[in-house]
Amino acid sequence: MLWTKVFHLLFVIAWMAGAFYLPRILVHYVEGQANGEDTRRLVIMAQKLSKFSSVMMILAIAPGLMLWLYYGFRGSWLVWKLGLVAGLIVYQLQSLRYVQQMTRGEVIRTSLFFRVYNEAALLLLVPILILVVVKPF
Repeated sequence: MLWTKVFHLLFVIAWMAGAFYLPRILVHYVEGQANGEDTRRLVIMAQKLSKFSSVMMILAIAPGLMLWLYYGFRGSWLVWKLGLVAGLIVYQLQSLRYVQQMTRGEVIRTSLFFRVYNEAALLLLVPILILVVVKPF
């Protein structure tokens, strides 16, 4: 099971890298559009990064489920962790929607919105880490 944990952590790290950087691309895209700049490269970057982070999300969930089945359902901390992970999955899906809008030239949010949106993943990840390491309940 230690190798399963290693792969789970590796894929989670890769997923979070994408989750943290994708909104930054959206910020630059919105600001570039407002300034009349060529943003085609940002669209390509966002498409590739969203695909990568989505694959990493799936690859992180698979060993996570294996660990859950192996260790069982112990402690209410796990319920909270799974709820927060569900929030991260929703965050990823919403990010994919924003990339699709961007691809069609329909991004209607402001750069300030995407700057704040960027912090949402961190607000979900920090409690997950605390729950997993400390297991407070």
